[in-house]
Amino acid sequence: MTGHATLDQLRAQHAWRVVEDVRTKKGDTGKKYAQEARRLAVRIRMAGLGQALGFLYAKSDSSDHDPKGLILKHLADWLLDQRELAACPPGAHNRNAVIRAIMDGNADLLRRLTEEALRYLQWLTRFTEAEFGSDDFDG
Repeated sequence: MTGHATLDQLRAQHAWRVVEDVRTKKGDTGKKYAQEARRLAVRIRMAGLGQALGFLYAKSDSSDHDPKGLILKHLADWLLDQRELAACPPGAHNRNAVIRAIMDGNADLLRRLTEEALRYLQWLTRFTEAEFGSDDFDG
């Protein structure tokens, strides 16, 4: 590939690395992760990014096999890596850094983070569906 990768290609590359990481987890983590990825996009559209991430934060634990915690970490890592989207100190990647950025930011930042999260989740949900299957869910 010649030239620089587009933002959409970078989203895809990050989402693919995430799926490869999730594939190494034991049990049915991958299938549950795929369900959470689909649900998260719906939650964001219905309740907003802050509420959706707050839900994941409240319902997750810090284990390496918790699908809600993993998707919160992966999405936060992507959003915080987009320096133009969130002014966050280097190395501040943790479970609540993106939630803090939402609370401390303005309406424009929230809009940009929401748009970016939804664009990223398009790649993530497609890759997880391909890798772990696509079951119907109730939202």
